[in-house]
Amino acid sequence: MSETVVSVEQKLQRNIAVDAYRGLVMLLMMGEVLQFARVSASFPGNWIWRILAYNQSHVEWVGMSLHDTIQPSFTFLVGVALPYSLRSRQKKGATFQSMLGHTIWRSFLLVALGIFLRSSNGPITYFTFEDTLTQIGLGYTFAFLLTSVRPRWQWTAFGGILFAYWLAWALYPAPGPNFNYAAVGVPDNLRQHLLTGFASHWNMNSNLGQAFDLWFLNLFPRTSRFLFNDGGYLTLSFIPTLGTMLLGVIAGRWSLTAAPNVPMRKFLLAGAALVAAGLFFHFTGICPIVKRIWTPSWTLFSGGVCFFFLAAFSWVIEIKKHRSIAFPLVVVGMNSIAAYLIAHWCEDFVERSFRINLGASALNIFGQAVEPTVLGALTLGVFWLILYWMYRNKIFIRI
Repeated sequence: MSETVVSVEQKLQRNIAVDAYRGLVMLLMMGEVLQFARVSASFPGNWIWRILAYNQSHVEWVGMSLHDTIQPSFTFLVGVALPYSLRSRQKKGATFQSMLGHTIWRSFLLVALGIFLRSSNGPITYFTFEDTLTQIGLGYTFAFLLTSVRPRWQWTAFGGILFAYWLAWALYPAPGPNFNYAAVGVPDNLRQHLLTGFASHWNMNSNLGQAFDLWFLNLFPRTSRFLFNDGGYLTLSFIPTLGTMLLGVIAGRWSLTAAPNVPMRKFLLAGAALVAAGLFFHFTGICPIVKRIWTPSWTLFSGGVCFFFLAAFSWVIEIKKHRSIAFPLVVVGMNSIAAYLIAHWCEDFVERSFRINLGASALNIFGQAVEPTVLGALTLGVFWLILYWMYRNKIFIRI
């Protein structure tokens, strides 16, 4: 099995650590079918289920769970792949104009696919731009352009984007003490997480991004006027998300420059510096760490976590050469778009098939309370087998 992975690496010149990291990210996303939160509710005093549930859910507003690392990791890895893609196309003789045209087309497809998936259960096209794919698509062309510039300009662009975005939010009027959060869809359980003082500029549905979406999203056909996003997610988050992608570009450039060695020192130092910076701005009240609206502090903090993940995978796979244990993740990571589509389109069909053909007695083998996780594990296994079949038959979905 290890030889299979090595041969794939030699043939496709892929970074196996990156593929394995991407595979973990997609498995965490597909793993939502395990429904730990639902099972945890049946065992309120069980700390194991509580930890599992917490890390398979998004935090209410401030902070991070394991589930919250999915989107920044996926975005970061898109950036990591850009220098590899650029080098490969240059070796094939592609011109800058042709690569730019392909990049713009890919950006359009990512945005269109995100909108299409979000519209699959609606009466009309649901134009929304806070989805992972649309957020990446909106910033992808800019990331490509910045991949071609000198490293110092990449860092300058990264700092400039985050500072300008922070300043724009800081200058936008903060909600007053009597602001009606219920009118903008902030549920009771989230109101206890509302920030005070200067940090209130980054409260849910009462910020610059919300004001922009009230104008922008109502330019598109809708069944009713857009008033707010139930989770507080925003279109403008693609701007600091571009910062996350740029960190990936920098990591990818370091990897290419150091090859065949791994720039572990740079990965670890960058991770520590970014996490420390994010925590500093958060605890000083300058800018809170909020994933849902992708604050600049979130970009820093989550970007540092991504560097730590990349360092860990690189150490295990590239330095210690434990490539065989990475194979299950590589199968998923090499077909991330397919994994994304399978998770969105196949869940109901697979779960329904198991319910019909296995019955309640088999699914309740560990008790009725644990049935959602048993059914989810079976479903997740089917997802992986589909991706393994595609891997064996060299079927890879690319955009």
